[in-house]
Amino acid sequence: MPTVDIGWNVFPLSARVDREPVAVMEAECGCLVLWGAMNQNARIEFIDRGPADQKVGRKMRKTLLIFVGTVTGLAVSLITTQSQLLSEGPHAQAAANASYHQLSLFKEVFELVRDNYVEKPDDAKLIKFAINGMLTGLDPHSSYMDSKSFREMQVETRGEFGGIGIELTMEDGLIKVMSPIDGTPAANAGIMPNDVITHLDETPVRGLTLDQAVDKMRGRANTKIKLKIMRNGRDKPIEVSITREIIRVRPVRSQLEGDDVGFVRISQFSAQTLDGLKKAIADLTARSGDKLKGFVVDLRNNPGGLLDQAIAVSDAFLEKGKIVSTRSRNASETQRFNARPGDLTKGKPIIVLINGGSASAAEIVAGALQDNRRATIVGTRSFGKGSVQNIIPVGFGDGALRLIENAYNGKA
Repeated sequence: MPTVDIGWNVFPLSARVDREPVAVMEAECGCLVLWGAMNQNARIEFIDRGPADQKVGRKMRKTLLIFVGTVTGLAVSLITTQSQLLSEGPHAQAAANASYHQLSLFKEVFELVRDNYVEKPDDAKLIKFAINGMLTGLDPHSSYMDSKSFREMQVETRGEFGGIGIELTMEDGLIKVMSPIDGTPAANAGIMPNDVITHLDETPVRGLTLDQAVDKMRGRANTKIKLKIMRNGRDKPIEVSITREIIRVRPVRSQLEGDDVGFVRISQFSAQTLDGLKKAIADLTARSGDKLKGFVVDLRNNPGGLLDQAIAVSDAFLEKGKIVSTRSRNASETQRFNARPGDLTKGKPIIVLINGGSASAAEIVAGALQDNRRATIVGTRSFGKGSVQNIIPVGFGDGALRLIENAYNGKA
């Protein structure tokens, strides 16, 4: 049987569904006709185009009796999609046709590369490269994670992973340090926020995606990696050799300053941050004999993390007021998060420390406490990452998308 290019065009037909076709799927070799009503047995029939396709027709021309449970999915997907396009008017149809044309172009390029490239490429890698190219073209933060990277991300969010302990972003194709994580090899080696990494083990990083750069920095404990970095105010690059370790992130640390000031260091917003904050406040209160005059909350070099943890930490210091709102492309998906009664510090004064390495979730907390006049912000300008990334699993164990779906706004 010759190969059939399933480039189906679908035409919903308004007719008496008990005698006439419900939908026709048309291709070069012929067409599939869906007969019957949606609430009873239906059948699909293949009709070839003529003598040139008689061989296909003889093998494929048959009527299939299909129970409604099987045919419903096909009919609904075909008829509903086309009905929506018809109801939305010619502009929607034109946009859809343009998208289909571009997908056809991608299919053609994919097949040309697969069939003609000097070395036989791996199909799965081609698809992965294409997906990553699409996402990195949107912004520096959106990306595709394969199943391995997705598992590592989940482990990292829980607070333990192997590497050098550094948070990165990408700007203009350059890998830029957001901040080193407290107590990690990167922090101990003197890596600073806004350092630009140019080489990893003598290999240039320009051209790598953010995920590829991160993957190269990770590895087994006690193995070394050499970083070449450019730093503001330095004319020559700096070379640093760092030994990888198992990074166990403790997101909250605390100590008593003098006898009456509680110092709380929040290094990132992982799944344990709120619990760590509650424990820190309780311990400091007990150690001071309940004589605390106030708190200093240190968010310097905090690269962010989970949105729900940023909201929960802000709520821990507030009795009322807006924390943050998120804005998406669809107005109906805009969300607003407000504080609930229950200030864990009982209204004591708060100073929040920030710097250029304070980003994302850290900026949400600092902004919420400032906007509600609950804290005094001290430090330098923060990093300025005003977007919320959602993790969307795809396929069946095929990984996930890291996609910006919302922008946040801290002001009422």
